[in-house]
Amino acid sequence: MGLRSPCAHSVGQSPRVSSRQGHSKVPSSPDTIRGLSRPTTAPLLCTTMLGAVCLVPAVPPQLSSRVVGGEDAVAHSWPWQISLQYSRSGSWYHTCGGTLIAPQWVLTAAHCISSYMTYRVVLGKQDLSEDDEPGSVAVGVEKMIPCSPGQGPCSHGQGPWFLSPCSNDIALIKLAEEVQETDTIRTSCLPAAGNILPNDYPCYVTGWGRIRTNGPLADALQQALLPVVDYETCSKRDWWGSLVLETMVCAGGDGVVSGCNGDSGGPLNCQRDDGIWEVEGIVSFGSGLGCNVAKKPTVFTRVSAYIDWINEVGAPSSAPRGCSCPTEGLTVTPPVSFRQKMSAN
Repeated sequence: MGLRSPCAHSVGQSPRVSSRQGHSKVPSSPDTIRGLSRPTTAPLLCTTMLGAVCLVPAVPPQLSSRVVGGEDAVAHSWPWQISLQYSRSGSWYHTCGGTLIAPQWVLTAAHCISSYMTYRVVLGKQDLSEDDEPGSVAVGVEKMIPCSPGQGPCSHGQGPWFLSPCSNDIALIKLAEEVQETDTIRTSCLPAAGNILPNDYPCYVTGWGRIRTNGPLADALQQALLPVVDYETCSKRDWWGSLVLETMVCAGGDGVVSGCNGDSGGPLNCQRDDGIWEVEGIVSFGSGLGCNVAKKPTVFTRVSAYIDWINEVGAPSSAPRGCSCPTEGLTVTPPVSFRQKMSAN
């Protein structure tokens, strides 16, 4: 599982459609429901967005101590992983990953979405090449809410995100309807606000991104072990330097394993000591030199820096007021050409 190629589009801009358009989907409506599994009961383990219940996977992931370039995940062992797909010429194409964090809410990267595109979210998927996969559901999108900076401290919906000192590459997608949790579809737990993982903490990135630099998108969901690289190391000049803020988290950097184009928006899955999985990061960017570059780990938006914003946006009684810039690490980030975005387009 390699890091994806560059994606230069930002919120409010139409993504560039390459000749390799990803996985074609059946020409159905955004609200097509396919093969819903029977709901199951499981012990309640913790809560996530606005008190939504998150459960352990019905199918535990098989975790390797060493992963070279990634591997096929056990089917439905990451049941909160979603495929964000856009419509073009009557077909659907994978562009980014994301995480189900409540029955009607998905967490993804801000650079993955555009107001000019029509999207759907596909849940319960393992193989993107299989149109009618048992346990999968395709749901339309009601609205998309990027945590976009503007004039002042991160006013909602203004300005290209990558030119702000905040660089909030995070967005929430509200689904057109709530989804029922099953063996193949479950919400992920969120970390505690402000949580910082120690250096070398073992986490897993998951997605359908390119399996190598400029290579094809994966059909089967991939997983790869990416140990956390702490801010002190990741911000060194020969690593990412000032491009990395304290509102981000780095993982990987061995030159072998990484995220890649098409993984953008997907989760960095980290297991707590008590066995609960949390989504600690959102795939954001990687090196423009290629997906697997030594000392250029995959960079994720740190979810724990945005817990208050996530809950504020999801509150039914409040209109989105935009994100408040976290106070740490506010330095101006260079334009996107210095790095690569990792959506499939």
